[in-house]
Amino acid sequence: MGEPLSQQATATLHALLTGSDPVSSALRAQIPHTQVADRCGCGCVTVDLTVDRAAAPPAPAHGNPAADAWYVEPEDAGVMVFTKDGYLSLLEISSASSEPMTAWPQPRFVER
Repeated sequence: MGEPLSQQATATLHALLTGSDPVSSALRAQIPHTQVADRCGCGCVTVDLTVDRAAAPPAPAHGNPAADAWYVEPEDAGVMVFTKDGYLSLLEISSASSEPMTAWPQPRFVER
């Protein structure tokens, strides 16, 4: 498949997918079976994701992004998680800065 998720990306996914709703619960269950398929070409930490579909079922139908949030610190950064066919497919960071975000901010700064 790909390379393992970093601890920071894993923690970010958990911070984004809090809650007991069926979609968040199903997507959180996919995290242990998720790997990095590709990286953003700009040098930021955004990653394309791939899930072992034999190991985890898809999430119920939902919109995209499946979850999004802003960071309290840095204030100009946001994060979104997208899915395809009910499976995690993209963890994207955005920033108003002209420089790419080369590290995931601490998940405790995620504000949903």
